[in-house]
Amino acid sequence: MTAKLNWGILGAARVNERLLPAIVEATNAQLVAIASRRPGAAKATLDKYAPNISGVTCYDDMQSLLHDENVQAVYCPMANEEHAEWALKAISAGKHVLIEKPMTTSLAEIARIEAAAKAKGVKVMEGFMYRFHPQHAKVQQLIDSGLIGDVLSCRASFSFLMAPARMYRINRDMVHGGGAMWDIGPYAIHALRWCFQNNGVPAEPKNVVAYGKLNDHGADVVASGILDFGPDAQGRARFGHFDVSFERGRKAEYEIIGDKGWIKCHNMWAYPGDDPVISWEAGGKSETLILPKANHFNLEIEHFSDCVLNGKAPLLTFDDAKGNCRTIEAVISALSE
Repeated sequence: MTAKLNWGILGAARVNERLLPAIVEATNAQLVAIASRRPGAAKATLDKYAPNISGVTCYDDMQSLLHDENVQAVYCPMANEEHAEWALKAISAGKHVLIEKPMTTSLAEIARIEAAAKAKGVKVMEGFMYRFHPQHAKVQQLIDSGLIGDVLSCRASFSFLMAPARMYRINRDMVHGGGAMWDIGPYAIHALRWCFQNNGVPAEPKNVVAYGKLNDHGADVVASGILDFGPDAQGRARFGHFDVSFERGRKAEYEIIGDKGWIKCHNMWAYPGDDPVISWEAGGKSETLILPKANHFNLEIEHFSDCVLNGKAPLLTFDDAKGNCRTIEAVISALSE
């Protein structure tokens, strides 16, 4: 029989619509507990997203879940600025931790989490589910084949129209975790850094230019800018362009442009029922590929569970989390000027 990792969920956040079923469905994981600070919310969340499951303990406070010896790993989906506090509490309790992106809202907090995880001997990973979808491996395969030549430019665009019920995501300033850059911005920045990777290691920009629109709380509702990744070996410029917004229709795409052509991923947030679409043009030829459907949330849970159960290193490292946070902080600094 396949060994299974016992999971607990800290919070009844909306993302549980995807993550909770992913834990239930994963071949090497099982959900044993869920907690919320709102009375009855944990049970309501469980009933909504996994109504037929049994054997899950529901807590009306999150500390009780951390004291549950049956819980081996926890998923942290609470507000951005709370990630560090609860990740450190979970690590202190000896739990492995998957933290919804962003890992935290400061480099200092990531360093604290890294040190605590090493001291306790537990695994910690930032939850970028998209990295586990096979469509991105296909993109990388096309790049590695030399199809578009050397990567010189990338564009990442992420947006959705903010519904009134979700305005809590922009009711505080950027320093305190509010706004688009801490919400959907991490996807754009991560994608651009990944596009310019070197042997699997995401690139780090040298300079950042950014413009945005701030609301009355000091949170960005729109942010656009350029990441300068420095020249390539031939002295050619390498720029990454990002655009994130809560004022526009749903979009989650990136495009990679080389000196011979381009590749586009049409939906980085592809749901399990969506057809992943990748298109390319190079050398006078073009093609649109419809790839097999996949559930990147399930694959993320199975990956992290495998890392814990079999002593493997997570795909997404602390250095990667630091690089993303450092870049976002630079963007926010530019937006604040």
